[in-house]
Amino acid sequence: MNHILEVRKLSKVFGRNKAVNDASFAVKDGICFGLLGPNGAGKSTTMEIIEDIIAPSSGDILYKGLPRKASFREEIGIQFQRTSLLNFLSVAETLSSFQQLYQNPEDLDLLIERCDLTPILTRRNDQLSGGQLQRLMLALALINRPHLVFLDEPSTGLDPQSRRNLWDIVLQIKAEGKTIIMTTHSMEEAEYLCDEVAIMDAGSIIAWDTPARLIQSHCQGSSILLPEAAFKMNLDDLPFQWKRRDKTIVLETSQIHEGLNTLLQLNIDLTELAVHTPNLEDVFLGLTGKGLRD
Repeated sequence: MNHILEVRKLSKVFGRNKAVNDASFAVKDGICFGLLGPNGAGKSTTMEIIEDIIAPSSGDILYKGLPRKASFREEIGIQFQRTSLLNFLSVAETLSSFQQLYQNPEDLDLLIERCDLTPILTRRNDQLSGGQLQRLMLALALINRPHLVFLDEPSTGLDPQSRRNLWDIVLQIKAEGKTIIMTTHSMEEAEYLCDEVAIMDAGSIIAWDTPARLIQSHCQGSSILLPEAAFKMNLDDLPFQWKRRDKTIVLETSQIHEGLNTLLQLNIDLTELAVHTPNLEDVFLGLTGKGLRD
């Protein structure tokens, strides 16, 4: 599969701070690619450099195998996390205004239907809810028929219904052959939408693969969780590795079925049992740590 974008040894220095440090990765054509990292990891700066908003201190970015040309900005769509629109314009007026900025814009009726904007076309921009505004911003990002689409924290602040609706739209866009590069703090979102993810920390790429392979590489086995009160035996006699988390006992096992059979043979009360299988959040926390980032 061809790479639509290649980032080679990208660096960005602000004064004494190296926000991006020799970051390298490539994005295959037609996939959803996630750029993940804790606050201050450098992912927003990396995105802005790739989008040609700010210049790198060093490194190369290739688009379709060549250095970016002046036409690059015409060929991409960007949904920023925060964008100021003219409050007095309606949704319909905003779409029409943006459509006139491009030589070969998308059909507005198609965008309106795709992003479910029909019920709010006459509403002013400052009267939109968070989910409605995100759908409008996504429509604006698609208005120039881009093949490469950037989404910056697309579901931040959305309720569960709005978030799922947005995810469905993103999957539809990818199904048409467009390439999507997104940042998100939601590991559930990244695992659901992204074909590949790169994890950044301290300005560098520290992991890059499919979510499934990252989980397989960095996580071992599953966990069975039970309240401590369920055990009427000495916990040190359990044939598992275990740890105490508040009043919950976490048992590590490579095979959930065998682990449950063992607990049944020991007459452990399984009424309040919970099972945790490794996910992308476990990988993320394992690689970047659990401490808060400012």
